Amino acid sequence: MKIICIGRNYSEHAKELGNTITEKPIVFLKPQTALLKDNKPFYLPDWSSDMHYETELVLKVCKQGKYIEEKFAGKYFDEVTVGIDFTARDLQAQQKAKGLPWEIAKAFDGSAVIGDIKKVSEPGKAKGFHFHMLLNGAKVQEGNTDDMIFSFEKIISYASQFFTLQVGDLIYTGTPAGVGAVKIGDRLEGFLEGEKVFDFEIK
Repeated sequence: MKIICIGRNYSEHAKELGNTITEKPIVFLKPQTALLKDNKPFYLPDWSSDMHYETELVLKVCKQGKYIEEKFAGKYFDEVTVGIDFTARDLQAQQKAKGLPWEIAKAFDGSAVIGDIKKVSEPGKAKGFHFHMLLNGAKVQEGNTDDMIFSFEKIISYASQFFTLQVGDLIYTGTPAGVGAVKIGDRLEGFLEGEKVFDFEIK
């Protein structure tokens, strides 16, 4: 199982970080050890002083595929949820300034929070998922996948040119505006279509 992540897929998020919008999806990977599930706490690492949450709609791949045509891509997932792509923003900035890869700021252990998986009734027609996250009871991020720059189908088709998609793979589809830092004691709650899918603490 691999975790495929898409960057800068909401224009307002790109603007808030001062990033340009690209013509093709920005793709990076996280290893299986990055997965954090079952509402287990996230432990702040001692090598970062600026850890950010990035709430995202997550697709779960249901069939193997390579070089998938965009018109068929909707058949390659049948479950979704909401997750968090934790990012060590200070470390990422250091790596970017040197022109170096920034996996160590994105793909570390526990950096991919995953909520309860929900079945999609009509996978081929799935769109317009609404999701949001609460930080200590206050809504800090809210998004709808209709606002993504690159659609589910575009993401799946593009990523499959480089990586064979396998059953169980997860695709984090990008975060809307509103990312921010976390600290010890914070409580994060994620919702998909109004239903809570994760609830955990920062330690």
